[in-house]
Amino acid sequence: MELPQNPFKRALKAGKLQIGLWSSLSSNYTVEVIAGAGFDWLLLDQEHSPNDLESVLTQLQAAAAYKSHPVVRVPWNDMVTIKRMLDAGAQSLLIPYVCTAEEAKAAVSYTRYPPAGVRGVAGTTRATHFGRVKDYGKRAHEEICVLVQVETEEAMKNIEAICAVDGVDGVFIGPADLHASMGYIGETSNPKVLPLIEDAMRRIRKAGKAAGYLTPLEADARRMIAAGTNFCAVGADVGILARGAEALCAKFKS
Repeated sequence: MELPQNPFKRALKAGKLQIGLWSSLSSNYTVEVIAGAGFDWLLLDQEHSPNDLESVLTQLQAAAAYKSHPVVRVPWNDMVTIKRMLDAGAQSLLIPYVCTAEEAKAAVSYTRYPPAGVRGVAGTTRATHFGRVKDYGKRAHEEICVLVQVETEEAMKNIEAICAVDGVDGVFIGPADLHASMGYIGETSNPKVLPLIEDAMRRIRKAGKAAGYLTPLEADARRMIAAGTNFCAVGADVGILARGAEALCAKFKS
Protein backbone atom coordinates (compact mmCIF):
# COMPACT_ATOMS: atom_id res chain seq x y z
CA MET A 1 0.00 0.00 0.00
CA GLU A 2 1.29 3.45 -0.93
CA LEU A 3 1.59 6.36 1.49
CA PRO A 4 -1.70 8.34 1.37
CA GLN A 5 -1.26 11.77 -0.18
CA ASN A 6 -2.11 14.99 1.61
CA PRO A 7 -4.11 17.11 -0.87
CA PHE A 8 -4.31 20.01 1.59
CA LYS A 9 -0.51 20.25 1.87
CA ARG A 10 -0.21 20.14 -1.92
CA ALA A 11 -2.83 22.86 -2.34
CA LEU A 12 -1.07 25.15 0.13
CA LYS A 13 2.27 24.62 -1.59
CA ALA A 14 0.64 25.53 -4.89
CA GLY A 15 -0.81 28.69 -3.35
CA LYS A 16 -4.41 27.61 -3.86
CA LEU A 17 -7.02 29.19 -1.60
CA GLN A 18 -8.44 26.67 0.87
CA ILE A 19 -11.69 27.61 2.63
CA GLY A 20 -12.32 25.84 5.92
CA LEU A 21 -14.67 25.44 8.85
CA TRP A 22 -13.75 25.20 12.54
CA SER A 23 -15.15 22.22 14.44
CA SER A 24 -15.32 22.30 18.24
CA LEU A 25 -18.48 20.30 18.92
CA SER A 26 -16.29 17.26 19.59
CA SER A 27 -18.59 14.82 17.82
CA ASN A 28 -17.92 12.38 15.01
CA TYR A 29 -21.57 12.75 13.99
CA THR A 30 -21.37 16.52 13.51
CA VAL A 31 -18.04 16.15 11.68
CA GLU A 32 -19.72 13.76 9.28
CA VAL A 33 -22.45 16.36 8.70
CA ILE A 34 -20.07 19.23 7.92
CA ALA A 35 -17.53 17.11 6.04
CA GLY A 36 -20.06 16.77 3.24
CA ALA A 37 -20.75 20.51 3.00
CA GLY A 38 -17.95 21.18 0.52
CA PHE A 39 -15.26 22.91 2.58
CA ASP A 40 -11.65 22.28 1.57
CA TRP A 41 -10.61 21.64 5.17
CA LEU A 42 -12.01 21.20 8.65
CA LEU A 43 -10.25 22.14 11.87
CA LEU A 44 -10.75 19.53 14.60
CA ASP A 45 -9.98 21.45 17.75
CA GLN A 46 -8.33 19.98 20.83
CA GLU A 47 -7.13 23.24 22.34
CA HIS A 48 -10.45 24.92 23.16
CA SER A 49 -12.89 22.02 23.20
CA PRO A 50 -13.48 18.84 25.22
CA ASN A 51 -11.92 16.73 22.43
CA ASP A 52 -9.57 13.95 23.49
CA LEU A 53 -7.52 11.47 21.45
CA GLU A 54 -10.30 8.92 21.04
CA SER A 55 -12.96 11.46 20.07
CA VAL A 56 -10.66 12.99 17.46
CA LEU A 57 -9.92 9.51 16.14
CA THR A 58 -13.63 8.93 15.50
CA GLN A 59 -13.84 12.33 13.81
CA LEU A 60 -10.94 11.46 11.51
CA GLN A 61 -12.76 8.26 10.63
CA ALA A 62 -15.99 10.18 9.97
CA ALA A 63 -14.21 12.66 7.69
CA ALA A 64 -12.32 9.98 5.76
CA ALA A 65 -15.17 9.36 3.31
CA TYR A 66 -15.27 13.02 2.23
CA LYS A 67 -12.99 15.44 0.39
CA SER A 68 -12.79 17.96 3.25
CA HIS A 69 -9.32 17.51 4.74
CA PRO A 70 -9.16 17.25 8.56
CA VAL A 71 -6.57 19.44 10.29
CA VAL A 72 -6.12 18.74 14.00
CA ARG A 73 -5.23 21.55 16.38
CA VAL A 74 -3.40 19.88 19.24
CA PRO A 75 -3.76 21.43 22.71
CA TRP A 76 -0.08 22.39 22.99
CA ASN A 77 3.33 22.12 21.34
CA ASP A 78 3.89 18.79 23.05
CA MET A 79 5.91 15.83 21.80
CA VAL A 80 3.66 13.12 23.25
CA THR A 81 0.38 14.66 22.08
CA ILE A 82 1.73 15.22 18.57
CA LYS A 83 3.13 11.69 18.37
CA ARG A 84 -0.18 10.13 19.36
CA MET A 85 -2.20 12.32 16.99
CA LEU A 86 0.05 11.40 14.07
CA ASP A 87 -0.19 7.71 14.95
CA ALA A 88 -4.00 8.08 14.93
CA GLY A 89 -3.76 9.11 11.30
CA ALA A 90 -3.79 12.91 11.33
CA GLN A 91 -1.66 14.22 8.47
CA SER A 92 -2.06 17.95 9.13
CA LEU A 93 -1.53 19.60 12.50
CA LEU A 94 -2.04 23.13 13.78
CA ILE A 95 0.25 23.75 16.75
CA PRO A 96 -0.73 26.66 19.02
CA TYR A 97 1.28 29.38 20.72
CA VAL A 98 4.52 29.14 18.76
CA CYS A 99 6.43 32.32 19.53
CA THR A 100 9.99 31.70 18.34
CA ALA A 101 11.97 29.86 15.68
CA GLU A 102 13.22 27.50 18.39
CA GLU A 103 9.65 26.54 19.32
CA ALA A 104 8.85 26.04 15.64
CA LYS A 105 11.90 23.78 15.26
CA ALA A 106 10.72 21.75 18.25
CA ALA A 107 7.25 21.40 16.72
CA VAL A 108 8.68 20.11 13.45
CA SER A 109 10.99 17.69 15.28
CA TYR A 110 8.00 16.10 17.02
CA THR A 111 6.60 15.17 13.59
CA ARG A 112 9.83 13.64 12.23
CA TYR A 113 11.37 10.25 12.93
CA PRO A 114 15.04 10.06 13.94
CA PRO A 115 17.55 11.22 12.94
CA ALA A 116 15.58 14.24 11.64
CA GLY A 117 13.40 14.45 14.77
CA VAL A 118 12.18 12.73 17.89
CA ARG A 119 8.88 11.12 16.89
CA GLY A 120 8.54 7.70 18.50
CA VAL A 121 8.34 4.74 16.15
CA ALA A 122 5.44 2.30 16.04
CA GLY A 123 4.76 -0.14 13.22
CA THR A 124 1.05 -0.99 13.28
CA THR A 125 -0.73 2.32 13.75
CA ARG A 126 -3.71 3.74 11.87
CA ALA A 127 -1.26 6.13 10.17
CA THR A 128 0.54 3.15 8.61
CA HIS A 129 -2.75 1.46 7.73
CA PHE A 130 -1.74 -1.02 10.42
CA GLY A 131 1.63 -1.83 8.93
CA ARG A 132 0.51 -1.94 5.30
CA VAL A 133 2.04 1.33 4.04
CA LYS A 134 5.37 0.62 2.41
CA ASP A 135 8.32 2.63 3.79
CA TYR A 136 6.08 4.73 6.04
CA GLY A 137 8.94 5.56 8.40
CA LYS A 138 11.12 6.88 5.60
CA ARG A 139 8.42 8.86 3.79
CA ALA A 140 5.84 9.99 6.39
CA HIS A 141 7.24 13.52 6.55
CA GLU A 142 6.46 14.03 2.86
CA GLU A 143 2.72 14.10 3.58
CA ILE A 144 2.69 15.64 7.07
CA CYS A 145 1.66 19.29 7.07
CA VAL A 146 2.97 21.36 9.98
CA LEU A 147 1.11 24.61 10.67
CA VAL A 148 2.19 26.79 13.57
CA GLN A 149 0.01 29.35 15.29
CA VAL A 150 1.33 32.88 15.86
CA GLU A 151 -0.77 34.69 18.46
CA THR A 152 1.39 37.09 20.48
CA GLU A 153 3.23 40.35 19.83
CA GLU A 154 6.53 38.51 20.33
CA ALA A 155 5.62 35.90 17.75
CA MET A 156 4.57 38.57 15.25
CA LYS A 157 8.06 40.05 15.44
CA ASN A 158 9.53 36.61 14.78
CA ILE A 159 7.45 35.69 11.72
CA GLU A 160 10.35 35.65 9.27
CA ALA A 161 12.48 33.50 11.58
CA ILE A 162 9.57 31.10 12.16
CA CYS A 163 8.88 30.87 8.43
CA ALA A 164 12.54 30.10 7.80
CA VAL A 165 12.32 26.87 9.83
CA ASP A 166 12.56 23.86 7.53
CA GLY A 167 9.43 21.75 7.83
CA VAL A 168 7.02 24.55 8.68
CA ASP A 169 4.40 24.53 5.93
CA GLY A 170 2.26 27.40 7.10
CA VAL A 171 1.73 30.06 9.75
CA PHE A 172 -1.72 30.72 11.19
CA ILE A 173 -2.51 34.03 12.87
CA GLY A 174 -4.75 33.52 15.91
CA PRO A 175 -6.80 36.73 16.13
CA ALA A 176 -8.34 36.34 19.59
CA ASP A 177 -5.10 35.68 21.47
CA LEU A 178 -3.20 38.25 19.43
CA HIS A 179 -5.77 40.90 20.34
CA ALA A 180 -5.54 39.85 23.99
CA SER A 181 -1.74 40.08 23.98
CA MET A 182 -2.05 43.66 22.72
CA GLY A 183 -4.56 44.67 25.39
CA TYR A 184 -7.80 44.09 23.46
CA ILE A 185 -9.21 41.04 25.23
CA GLY A 186 -12.52 39.86 23.80
CA GLU A 187 -11.95 41.58 20.44
CA THR A 188 -11.01 40.08 17.09
CA SER A 189 -11.44 43.02 14.70
CA ASN A 190 -9.86 46.02 16.38
CA PRO A 191 -8.88 48.64 13.76
CA LYS A 192 -5.44 48.98 15.38
CA VAL A 193 -4.74 45.24 15.09
CA LEU A 194 -6.25 44.23 11.74
CA PRO A 195 -3.64 46.16 9.69
CA LEU A 196 -0.88 44.35 11.60
CA ILE A 197 -2.51 41.02 10.74
CA GLU A 198 -2.79 42.02 7.07
CA ASP A 199 0.91 42.88 7.09
CA ALA A 200 1.67 39.53 8.73
CA MET A 201 -0.16 37.72 5.93
CA ARG A 202 1.98 39.48 3.34
CA ARG A 203 5.16 38.71 5.30
CA ILE A 204 4.28 35.02 5.59
CA ARG A 205 3.56 34.68 1.87
CA LYS A 206 6.71 36.63 0.97
CA ALA A 207 8.65 34.10 3.05
CA GLY A 208 7.20 31.33 0.88
CA LYS A 209 4.84 29.80 3.42
CA ALA A 210 1.06 29.43 3.57
CA ALA A 211 -0.84 31.97 5.67
CA GLY A 212 -3.88 31.06 7.75
CA TYR A 213 -6.72 32.83 9.53
CA LEU A 214 -10.09 32.29 11.24
CA THR A 215 -13.03 34.68 11.32
CA PRO A 216 -16.82 34.28 11.09
CA LEU A 217 -17.07 37.82 9.67
CA GLU A 218 -17.26 37.80 5.88
CA ALA A 219 -15.70 41.26 5.51
CA ASP A 220 -12.68 40.29 7.64
CA ALA A 221 -12.28 36.98 5.79
CA ARG A 222 -12.28 38.68 2.41
CA ARG A 223 -9.90 41.35 3.71
CA MET A 224 -7.38 38.75 4.87
CA ILE A 225 -7.74 36.68 1.69
CA ALA A 226 -6.93 39.83 -0.28
CA ALA A 227 -3.86 40.30 1.94
CA GLY A 228 -2.62 36.81 1.09
CA THR A 229 -4.32 34.32 3.37
CA ASN A 230 -4.63 31.02 1.54
CA PHE A 231 -6.13 28.80 4.23
CA CYS A 232 -8.99 30.63 5.88
CA ALA A 233 -11.67 29.24 8.18
CA VAL A 234 -14.84 31.27 7.68
CA GLY A 235 -16.95 29.99 10.55
CA ALA A 236 -17.29 27.45 13.33
CA ASP A 237 -19.78 24.66 13.95
CA VAL A 238 -20.55 25.90 17.48
CA GLY A 239 -21.22 29.41 16.22
CA ILE A 240 -23.42 28.17 13.38
CA LEU A 241 -25.49 26.09 15.79
CA ALA A 242 -25.73 28.75 18.51
CA ARG A 243 -26.53 31.72 16.25
CA GLY A 244 -28.82 29.65 14.03
CA ALA A 245 -30.77 28.39 17.03
CA GLU A 246 -31.09 31.94 18.39
CA ALA A 247 -32.26 33.29 15.05
CA LEU A 248 -34.89 30.59 14.73
CA CYS A 249 -36.11 31.17 18.26
CA ALA A 250 -36.31 34.91 17.68
CA LYS A 251 -38.68 34.39 14.75
CA PHE A 252 -41.29 33.03 17.14
CA LYS A 253 -40.48 34.73 20.44
CA SER A 254 -40.01 38.44 20.99
